[in-house]
Amino acid sequence: MRALKLFSIAALLAVTAACQTTEGPRQVEPTWEEARQDQLREANYQAAAALMAQVGRPASASNRDGGGSALIVATLANVNALEQSSTLGRLVTEHIASWLTQSGRPVVELKVRNGIYMKRNEGEFLLTREIREVAAAHNAQGVVVGTYAEGANMLHVTLKLVDPSSSLVLAAHDYTLPLNRQVKSLLRTR
Repeated sequence: MRALKLFSIAALLAVTAACQTTEGPRQVEPTWEEARQDQLREANYQAAAALMAQVGRPASASNRDGGGSALIVATLANVNALEQSSTLGRLVTEHIASWLTQSGRPVVELKVRNGIYMKRNEGEFLLTREIREVAAAHNAQGVVVGTYAEGANMLHVTLKLVDPSSSLVLAAHDYTLPLNRQVKSLLRTR
């Protein structure tokens, strides 16, 4: 009887230990199809389209050399600390610049320029004087700037197209992203 009791306890301990070593619910990796349908990229593309719809048609392909129609896209900043950004702020900037280029608008690539204020791991932040100088050098018609603010469960993004010579806002667009695990991971400053 005692042996049976010890065997039962040992079996119970073995089953309990086996249950404790399981990892719980497994995370499913995204598929290639899900990656192709990335909603973050699509939301940023739609925001860029909405911003530019306010100022008219895209430049013709013959103006790709920047002949008066080039745009500059500065890194989106954290609204609570305007000299800080995150992977998300830099990624949104890249998406907007990609969409602008794909739609036929020439975009000045700031990462290949010397003298632009680039805070380590933050992005291209342009001071007013630098905006005017870079815009004049490239005959740029506008600068896309923006901010983001983290809420309880949403991320609020504002984009503005600014005339570099007068600092007047030519167009503005606001949109909201879900503050899901993916977006939260991109908000970490690196």
